[in-house]
Amino acid sequence: MQPEVKSVPFLDLSSQYRGLEAEWFDAIRATGARGSFILGPNVQAFEQEFAEYVGVKHAIGVANGTDSLILSLRALGVGPGDEVITTPWTFFASAETVSLVGATPVFADIRPDTFCLDPESVEKCVTPRTKAILPVHIFGHAADMDAIMQIARERKLVVMEDCAQSFGARSGGRVTGAIGDAGSFSFYPTKVLGCYGDGGMITTNRDDLNEHIRRLRNHGAVRPFVHTEIGMNSRLDEIQAALLRLKLRGIDQDIAARRSVAAEYTRRFAGTPVRAPVALAPDAHSYNLFTVRLPKRDAVREAFVQAQIGHSLCYPQGLHLQDVYRHLGYKPGSLPVTEQASSEVLSLPVYPGMPAGHIARVCDVVRGVVG
Repeated sequence: MQPEVKSVPFLDLSSQYRGLEAEWFDAIRATGARGSFILGPNVQAFEQEFAEYVGVKHAIGVANGTDSLILSLRALGVGPGDEVITTPWTFFASAETVSLVGATPVFADIRPDTFCLDPESVEKCVTPRTKAILPVHIFGHAADMDAIMQIARERKLVVMEDCAQSFGARSGGRVTGAIGDAGSFSFYPTKVLGCYGDGGMITTNRDDLNEHIRRLRNHGAVRPFVHTEIGMNSRLDEIQAALLRLKLRGIDQDIAARRSVAAEYTRRFAGTPVRAPVALAPDAHSYNLFTVRLPKRDAVREAFVQAQIGHSLCYPQGLHLQDVYRHLGYKPGSLPVTEQASSEVLSLPVYPGMPAGHIARVCDVVRGVVG
C-alpha cells in the first residue's frame, strides 16, 4: 500500500540541498582559505559558464534580479521622459525598475495561452516616447521573441528580456536572455536556477553594455577610486557563485524533471475543466511555475488549505490596476485578458523530484472541486 500523503509543499529545496551540501561546504572552506570574497574566482568562472550556457558573449553577476533590471535599463539609456512597454502580468519589480530609472511603464495585454506579452498589443502601445520593450518570460514560458524583435527593429527600440522565471527556456531555438539587447536573471531560491540567498545576472552580446554594466555595478568606477558616473554597489556574492556553479552542472536534468512533473499534471487533467499551461514548443517552457486556469478557483484554494497543499496566487491583480500606478489612468477593462487571468489562475506545486503521490494528491483535490 502507498503511504498516505498528509501534506504537499509548494516547493521542496531540502533534498537538492542535501545532495550539494558537502561540495558547497568544501567551496565555502576554500573561499575562506583564499580570502577572496568579492568578485573572486567563483564569480568570474560562473560568469563565463553562464554565458556559455545561455549562448552570449558576456554575463555580469550582480546582487539580485531587481538590480539586474535597473543596471540594464540604465546602461541601455532608459531614463526620464522615456516609455517602456511591458506586461502587467508579472512580479512588481519588472515595472518598478522602469519607474526607478525615471521612465514610465506602459502596459500591454498578454496572450491567453502563454500569459506572455501579446505582440499585437505591444505594437498598439508604441508612441514617439517609447524607448524599450521589456518582455517577461512569465512562469518559465518564453515570450514570442521573433515578433517582439521585429517590432523593435522596425521602431528602433531596445529590448530588455526579463528572464527571472525562465532560465533554460528557448524561443526560436535560442535560450532566453540571448535574444534581446540584454537579459536579466534572478537567482532567488525559488527560481529554476536559484541560490541560497539573493543573486542576479545580466547577459548581453553587446561589448558596450558589458563594459558599462560592469562599471555601474561597482559604483561607476573605471579603476580603484576613479569614478566616471554614479553607479551602485551590486555584486554577486562569491559564496553564492560557488553554489550556482554546482547547480548549473545539473540544470538540464532539473529542467527535464520539471517538465516531467508538468507532463504528468497535464495528463491527469485531461478531460477536466482545468486548462493546463500551453508550451508552444517542447523547449519553450522551463516550468518555474505550473499555473493553471480553472473554474471555482477560490474554492480550490480553500480545498488546498484544508488538504495542506502548497499553492500560490500569481497574480491576484494586474500591475496596471495597482494603487501605485493609478496615475497612469488604467481602469478595469483596460487589459481584459490580464484581468480575466487574475480571476482564474492558480499555481500548483512543481519542483525537481516531486513525488508521484504528491502530484496525484494535488490532482485529486482539484478534481474533487471542479469535476
